[in-house]
Amino acid sequence: MPADTIRVLVVDDDVLNASAHAEYVRRLTGFAVAGIAHSGNEALRLLQSSLRDAASDDSIDLILLDMNLPDLRGIEVCRRIRASGVVVDVIAVTAVRDVALVRDAISLGILLYLMKPFTFAAFADKLHRYRDFRVGFVGDGTLASQAHVDRAMANLRNPTHLPLEKGLTQETLDRVAQSIPTDGEAVSATQLALKLGTSRVTARRYLEHLVSAALLEKTARYGMPGRPEYEYRKRGSTGAN
Repeated sequence: MPADTIRVLVVDDDVLNASAHAEYVRRLTGFAVAGIAHSGNEALRLLQSSLRDAASDDSIDLILLDMNLPDLRGIEVCRRIRASGVVVDVIAVTAVRDVALVRDAISLGILLYLMKPFTFAAFADKLHRYRDFRVGFVGDGTLASQAHVDRAMANLRNPTHLPLEKGLTQETLDRVAQSIPTDGEAVSATQLALKLGTSRVTARRYLEHLVSAALLEKTARYGMPGRPEYEYRKRGSTGAN
């Protein structure tokens, strides 16, 4: 297994949900399932076991944590992890939409919040954002600049934080977000429309939504007759002007 593989502990009391989420993880390049737990105490035991040999294949980098568990609430599991001093990242996975719970999750350093039910596309988008965030902090230990931190934190931002305009769907937005190159290369509405099989107008509406969410940068592409076509690239990417 490559050294940079992100190993994930899936925690969900529903056996079918846990199996489905684990299968989603296996479908993503660069991720692997480190274990499956159906209770808070089981998750804590697996985490402690992984710490005894951090270099082994049992190590855990990320926890997909259900907030409703039969023995301990997900928030309590996270609180115990933080109190023990264990450094591990957590993404909350839950159907609970209580604002107080979301606030508690943020205060405990939970990086992302994935609402059930969700599609594989939405799941993949969240984990890819986490991976980009994690990669953004891999370095030689030197002090990070403001721009460095801003770029890394921006990778966690999600276009769903903005309400969708009439006619836009979350499923298509997820597809568009995943179709934007991650290497700084720009894409036009025409190119995206051909790739996704949509109209140019539709592709442009989704791209403009991502610009409004501060996830993409928009610049004019010159060199063709007539009006300049606009191109879009991930904000803060190396290819941006």
